[in-house]
Amino acid sequence: MTTTRTQVAAVEGLFTLDVDEPRLIGGRARSRGSYFFPKSLAGSDPACLGDEIDEVLLSRTGRLWSFTTGEYAPPAPYVIPGDEFVPYVIAAVELAEENLVVLGQVVAGVSVDELSVGMDMELVIDVLYSDDEHDYLVWKWAPAGHIENGEG
Repeated sequence: MTTTRTQVAAVEGLFTLDVDEPRLIGGRARSRGSYFFPKSLAGSDPACLGDEIDEVLLSRTGRLWSFTTGEYAPPAPYVIPGDEFVPYVIAAVELAEENLVVLGQVVAGVSVDELSVGMDMELVIDVLYSDDEHDYLVWKWAPAGHIENGEG
């Protein structure tokens, strides 16, 4: 008997679950026009204190601003997907329209040798880990066209 797992966000409220066109859920200060991700960070900007913050869907694409390799297991909600920890790539992607840099893991199979500052990146949804009932999803960054080219 095959059991189908339900796909859920590993952390609620940070991104949409639209696998074809996922979007990060951010905030935008009404009077200043400043963007935030996650939306809850709006309160950390003293210039936006007292401003109303609207929930907005952020751009799906951006340019690679910086990147590195994670050589240690990050804190929860990260779960080591196999028997032992495997280093992974982290990208800082600048969303031009929002003038905002968002960190995220890069999809598996992409090494730092394949990345270069300024290259186009796109948001994807991927499984962080699974249990018997659920696939826990997170957002990740992929080089633009990576998935369409059958590389992801």
